[in-house]
Amino acid sequence: MLNLKNSQIKMNNIDPEILFEDNHLIAINKKPGDITQADKTGDLPLSHYVKIYIKKKYKKPGNVFLGTIHRLDRPTSGVIIFAKTSKALTRMNKKFRENNIQKTYWALVEKPPPKKSGSIENYLKKNQKLNKSYISNKEQGKHALLKYKILNKLNKYYHLEISPKTGRHHQIRVQLSNINCIIKGDLKYGAKRSNDDGSICLFAYKIKFTHPVTNKKIEIKANIPDSKIWRACINTDQYQ
Repeated sequence: MLNLKNSQIKMNNIDPEILFEDNHLIAINKKPGDITQADKTGDLPLSHYVKIYIKKKYKKPGNVFLGTIHRLDRPTSGVIIFAKTSKALTRMNKKFRENNIQKTYWALVEKPPPKKSGSIENYLKKNQKLNKSYISNKEQGKHALLKYKILNKLNKYYHLEISPKTGRHHQIRVQLSNINCIIKGDLKYGAKRSNDDGSICLFAYKIKFTHPVTNKKIEIKANIPDSKIWRACINTDQYQ
């Protein structure tokens, strides 16, 4: 656990945007550029700032427990959940391992998929050194499955809703790229140019699950990124 006594807040120059909180869980609207956990860059992770928030709000005198349940890629945005208790962490980890979590993403892609809705199934292999995943075979890769549908067409991009059924490294990014549906701004997987803020247009919009302690049905939605192209999506879609 991290000692927060002398910490200073510098995450996107704002406090974390809280989407949901109770005694066991806290959900944040992650901004592009925030990292979920500490990595080789040495940048302070989102979890660090969430601990500061909890410590200040509840006036905790000692260390703050916060468990990382899942991750979002650094250039993506949207709902991410942390555990405030070890019981919640253990039970939520089990839900993720057993795919008992319903995740919904939005993506803006350069070209449409072959059908208005469908599924993509591959085997993916991760290159740890390059931090990149590739389409592989059954013998060397891990099974990856997602479902998608086209929500609408914008001026230059297509707006997709994506439901990953497995949780592989860079899964949505590499599987869409493989069918020539490259995510806007995703240079690593074939985009021609980056977004001005370094983000990619992949947004973890919604997550649904049964609460690990209360057994209540939970649905958490994130507010869309504050940009012209994402605002165009909600002006033409049923934002639900």
